[in-house]
Amino acid sequence: MLGFGDLDRALATRPGWFLNVTDVQFDLLASARHDGRFGEEFAVAWDTGQRFLWSRDGLRGRVPDRLEWKGPKKPPGYDLIPADLQADHVYLVSCKYQSDILMNTSPPHLFDRRLVDRQGERFDWYLEVAPAPFQELYRACRRVVGGSLPDHVRDLDADHRRALRAGLPKGGNWPDDLRQPYQDFVNAVSHETAQRWKANVATGAHREDLVWRMLRLQPAPYFVLGTSSRHIPLHYRVATPSEFRQQFALVNFDSWNPVAGQPAVAWRAEVSDRHTAEHHVVNGHVEVRWSQGRFGGFPEAKVYLDTPHHHVPGYVPLD
Repeated sequence: MLGFGDLDRALATRPGWFLNVTDVQFDLLASARHDGRFGEEFAVAWDTGQRFLWSRDGLRGRVPDRLEWKGPKKPPGYDLIPADLQADHVYLVSCKYQSDILMNTSPPHLFDRRLVDRQGERFDWYLEVAPAPFQELYRACRRVVGGSLPDHVRDLDADHRRALRAGLPKGGNWPDDLRQPYQDFVNAVSHETAQRWKANVATGAHREDLVWRMLRLQPAPYFVLGTSSRHIPLHYRVATPSEFRQQFALVNFDSWNPVAGQPAVAWRAEVSDRHTAEHHVVNGHVEVRWSQGRFGGFPEAKVYLDTPHHHVPGYVPLD
């Protein structure tokens, strides 16, 4: 983005107006470039920056006076825009490479509060939505692990959880005698979560607001640059909610429990173009998983986008 003729000159110059990048980090980049194993990654990153530099929606060929990498800075509050770079205090850029994850949040924040209010009570989602299947799974695991574990899963402390994780087999597969209790647990969590989510987005306004927030549409426009998990280049501007509403109308939002190997909820947003009447479908899923391994911390909700980014209404490709 900084207007140099080629990548090696940009790395060698180490411009002082590229903020929050230290000499140590530039040394690491130069070493990786010299190593030669990351030629494709460097080429993709360079082409992405060139695309943004010359795009009419982007910098329009004007080299920024100031480029800041925001990685080292933790935002003081709830940062709504997932920006990694900021050019001239104006252009916010999210760098996304080989990832289809939209966000990682808590289940109550997503399924109960619809991503509206981040402040709220944290609790064990599994105990909330599927207490009996969760207890049966724990009872079966307790028999396998042994030791002095409490009778009820709600009474586990940090030491108990570490003992459980250490005693259960590693990897994605469960032992034969635990597979059925685990599958019953998965089915219960997925079903109850999907039904609870539906009940909490009962109105059209709730559904529309949820879709905006899940797709990371914000009051200020920003840009996403990188590649998808399918190695497809990502160069697009994220529209604002008002811009989205001018062109599109949310027709429906639905959620259901899919056939999955872990607790999950599938979701689908159906959108109509107000000008062309074209129908768009955006699919995704949410993994409701332990945050620190089996019986670890409170479950987290990891939201995935299954539809290719360039087919999502509100994601405007850069020219």
